[in-house]
Amino acid sequence: MINVAHPVVGKRERQLIKEVLDSRILASGKYVTQFEQSFARYSGAKFGIASVNGTTSLHTALLMCGVKSGDKVVTTPFSFIATANSILFCNAKPIFADIDPKTFNINPVELEKILKKEKNVKAVLIVHLYGLSCDMDAILELKQKYKFKLIEDSCQAHGAEFKNKKVGSFGDASAFSFYATKNMMTGEGGIILTNDAKFDKYARQVINHGRDAHSTYTVLGYNYRLTNLAAAIGVAQLEQLENWISKRIANAQEYNEAFKDLDFLQIPCVPKNSRHVFHQYTIRVSPSQREEFIKYIADKGIGSGIYYNSVIYNQPFYKQLGYEVGLCKEAEKVAQEVVSLPIHQSLSKADIYKIIKVIKSYKNEYKNNRDRGRILRTASCKNFRTAL
Repeated sequence: MINVAHPVVGKRERQLIKEVLDSRILASGKYVTQFEQSFARYSGAKFGIASVNGTTSLHTALLMCGVKSGDKVVTTPFSFIATANSILFCNAKPIFADIDPKTFNINPVELEKILKKEKNVKAVLIVHLYGLSCDMDAILELKQKYKFKLIEDSCQAHGAEFKNKKVGSFGDASAFSFYATKNMMTGEGGIILTNDAKFDKYARQVINHGRDAHSTYTVLGYNYRLTNLAAAIGVAQLEQLENWISKRIANAQEYNEAFKDLDFLQIPCVPKNSRHVFHQYTIRVSPSQREEFIKYIADKGIGSGIYYNSVIYNQPFYKQLGYEVGLCKEAEKVAQEVVSLPIHQSLSKADIYKIIKVIKSYKNEYKNNRDRGRILRTASCKNFRTAL
């Protein structure tokens, strides 16, 4: 089976893990500091605060920006549930804005509709989904106009760029995840980035029980610290990230060229001013065909994933909070159509060839069953490019 994800642990990771084990400094240590500084520098931010995972990083980023009980935070409904959960952790209220169906990211036009309607929005939590930057020109223009705090959920977008500037460096704060299946990983792990020295100091307290000095605690904090062991893996992975991104982009280019004329799927659109790092290569397939398509390629040894098959507010817990179906129609539609294919850097040329061959062969299966579902033709992509 060609899996949709394939974590890499090479010689460099093993070398640094051994160094940490031999040092017996397994909790906070020099590799945590090195990783924080290296990743912040790579991403174009002044400060990096390592954390135990992406969710704790999101929570900390929101706290840094002063989000508190009763505040309103606008975000996307089409993301992993941790995006919205982190808002609830602050006892704040998530307000969902619909997405752009081409990019899968929050739609600035829909965002502004909410900002006009909802008074006193404290923050906007955007998500650079699947490795593609949001439209940062439009988002920053809204930030200037409506004066909200901007947090970037960059958990899937290590190294992604908008106009040659890396994500995670645009907002007041940002959060990354280093979960095992991300473009680079530490097993579990995360980091918060900011350019504000006061935010940096506060975040370091938040992740360390609220500690201000060795035995002095001045704010409510948590045990959100990253271990030296995990950070050592991160140091090794970051050294290889650009090479891995190049391989992912090359794999996506092969797919785009092979799939561009297939009428039963829609390939990803990438804005001309964006660098998509392809945490996921996500196509759209008609809802009536999706289950059959996934089974067809699985039977031929190709894995896939659905990220995500439901918008956040349609999850059972969120329904209990009073959210209703139909709130964000584009996001709900996309959730019924997305399929992610293997795109990782460990794919061989033979793997790519097989995936392309199998998916093209599905076209005949699709034609035979055409009457069971509508054709999802490749969408018009004005001002976008589908080849990298």
